[in-house]
Amino acid sequence: MIRVLATLVLALSCSCAGGGRAPEPGAAVPTSREPVAAEPRPVVSPARVEPPAPVPTTPEELAPVIAREAIIVDGHIDVPWRLTESRRPDGSLGEDITTATADGDFDVPRAIAGGLDAPFMSIYVPTSFERKGAKAEAERMIDMVEQLVAQAPERLALARSPADVRANSAKGLVSLPMGMENGAPLEGSLANVAHFHARGIRYITLAHSKNNHLSDSSFDTKRKHKGLSAFGKRVVAEMNRVGIMIDISHLSDQAATQVLELSRAPVIASHSSCRHFTPGWERNMADETIRALAANGGVIMINFGSDFLSGDLRKARDAHELAITKLLKAKKLRADTQDGDALIDEYEAEHPPPRGTVEQVADHIEHVIRLVGVDHVGLGSDFDGVGDSLPEGLRDVSQYPNLVRVLLERGHSRAHIEKILGGNALRVWQEVEDHAKSGTR
Repeated sequence: MIRVLATLVLALSCSCAGGGRAPEPGAAVPTSREPVAAEPRPVVSPARVEPPAPVPTTPEELAPVIAREAIIVDGHIDVPWRLTESRRPDGSLGEDITTATADGDFDVPRAIAGGLDAPFMSIYVPTSFERKGAKAEAERMIDMVEQLVAQAPERLALARSPADVRANSAKGLVSLPMGMENGAPLEGSLANVAHFHARGIRYITLAHSKNNHLSDSSFDTKRKHKGLSAFGKRVVAEMNRVGIMIDISHLSDQAATQVLELSRAPVIASHSSCRHFTPGWERNMADETIRALAANGGVIMINFGSDFLSGDLRKARDAHELAITKLLKAKKLRADTQDGDALIDEYEAEHPPPRGTVEQVADHIEHVIRLVGVDHVGLGSDFDGVGDSLPEGLRDVSQYPNLVRVLLERGHSRAHIEKILGGNALRVWQEVEDHAKSGTR
């Protein structure tokens, strides 16, 4: 009986200590010094919360954001001429601007980096083609631009309207609208205005560095027409009718004034700056012409070339070029030869060519704003057209954010900067199209 009671007491004590069933006969009995291990709990990692991205606040931080998100229109880039000069003896192009290039101011990767949406490809026809195959030369260069787009449709697209530019930008494509620099390809035929419109030309610079059969040039002192020729005046009306913007860059003051008096649609200066900073140089626009352009509803698109930015810079650059000319002559060498170019490089390593700054480009923009308001100024860099004269901070198409930064630092609002970058140019382009569709004369 005592053994039975002892067995029952032991069983009860084991049950209470273990919190469960009695151990099997022969099993070890846990004591208070040997606690039973608890079942491990699954480890639950807390959800990872990414810290919020810092909000851009400084001009340096905001500038690339604005350049990327705004539509940037550049009124004049000389890529077709640059590619023409790069041709190899077999006729093939020496550069592929759809990839990064060592030379030049424009290629697609740099354009994307700078936020450039719509660089107007300059269909530049030299004055030597006047009455000597100018139309055929323009056709060849238009073909080249179309070929560029056909070779890289995932990066490039043609643009024949502001709507095309916006649609292409939404798809991540760089638009290539076209403007014809020099009216020589019209070859005296009004029908050619509509012909080139059908080919995609959306502005025509009526003259270039010499008088032609449409207009006097700012660089030509003969002033054959005292402004526009009779045919040039008819061309103004025809461009209004078909919807091509009239470009008064390169024109004499008298010719530009006559265009602004005659045109029923807004006019552009696709790559000109302000004569206020270069007194006496007619290639830049006088204040009174800028005021007339604004009254017409048009836009002046600022040229980035150092010669356009300052009269003192022009003089310094002329002196620099003269020194190089004298050096080559003394060594009996010519530029554009291996030995001549090596000598120039050696000289410029010790005597860098004078150049302007991005701040001076902003000075021109602000001068226009003070004169006529922010609605009448845009960008017309002349990249690939002004040689090694581009300013510090705007050396190629990747650097538009530097100009945005300067404008922000000077207190300009994002809304105003977006007008300068492309909004004003697109407005004028649309108004020219709308005028043509209205059928009014």
